Amino acid sequence: MEDLLAHCTLCPRRCGVNRMMGARGFCGAGHTVRVARTMLHQWEEPCLVGVHGAGAVFFSHCTLRCVYCQNHAISHEGGGTEMSTEELAARFLELAREGAATLDLVTPTHYTPQILDALTRARAQGLTLPVVWNTSGYETVENIMRLAGAVDIYLPDLKYDTEESGRLYSAAPDYAAAAWAALGAMVAQVGAIRFSPDGQLLGGVLVRHLVLPGHRHESIALVRRLWETFGDSVQLSLMRQYTPLYRAAEFPPLHRRLTTFEYESVVNAARELGMKRVYVQGAEAVGAQYVPDFE
Repeated sequence: MEDLLAHCTLCPRRCGVNRMMGARGFCGAGHTVRVARTMLHQWEEPCLVGVHGAGAVFFSHCTLRCVYCQNHAISHEGGGTEMSTEELAARFLELAREGAATLDLVTPTHYTPQILDALTRARAQGLTLPVVWNTSGYETVENIMRLAGAVDIYLPDLKYDTEESGRLYSAAPDYAAAAWAALGAMVAQVGAIRFSPDGQLLGGVLVRHLVLPGHRHESIALVRRLWETFGDSVQLSLMRQYTPLYRAAEFPPLHRRLTTFEYESVVNAARELGMKRVYVQGAEAVGAQYVPDFE
C-alpha cells in the first residue's frame, strides 16, 4: 500500500506525488481515507439495492472536476471524516449487518490501496457482500487489474465520448480514451453481466451514462459505440436526472435541465440498435432532493 501512495499514479493523471509524506495531487486526497457518509442507499439501480438498499460508502475527493457535480462539497472540497483501514473494514461489516444488498464504494479510485486492505480485513471477518466499484470511469487499466478478485461489479460512469467534453466539463481532456480503455479491462476481468433468479446483480459491468442537455448526439454516438463494442454483455443505465447544480450556470447548455425530447431520443437510439439490457428513468428522477445529505 505504501509503495502505491509514495509515488501516486492511481488515476490517469499520474501526479506522482508522495502522499505518504503529506503531498497531495490533483484529487486532493492524502494517505488516510476520508469518508463523507455511509448509508443504506435506495436510489441506486434496482439490481443493486435489494430490500434495504445498497451499502454506500461515499469517499471524499475526486480525480475529476465536473462543473455540474452534485457532490461537489465532498468531491471538490474534501468534506468528511478520516478513517483508518481498520475503521473502514468495520464500517463495511456494519453495513452488511444493517441489511445492505451490496457494498457500494462511491468514487473510490484514489483510495484503491486502502480499500483493498480494508476489504481483506472485512472478508477475514465474514464479509460476503458483492463489492461494487462505483467509479467516474476515469481509471487506468493498471488500477483495474489491481482490483481483480476484490471487485464483483463495476459501476462506471461513461460520461463523454469526445475529448472536448472531458476537457471543458471535467478538466480531463483524455477522459474518453481513458474511460473506454478501462471499461474494456473491466469487462475482460469480470465477464458478462450476471443476475440471480430474483434479479439481483451478482457480477459484471453496469455502465451509467448521464444524458447532458445539448449533447444528445454525443450520447447517441456513445451508446452506439457501447453496443458495437460489448453488445449485451454489459447492462446500460441511461440516466435522465441531470440537474444544473454547482457551476453549471457558467457552461451553457449545461445551465438548463434536460428536455424530454433529448432524453427520449437517446433511449430510442438504444432501442433501435437492439439493446435489451437498458435501465431508463422517468421525469420523477429529476431534482436536487435526490442528492445525499453530507452534513
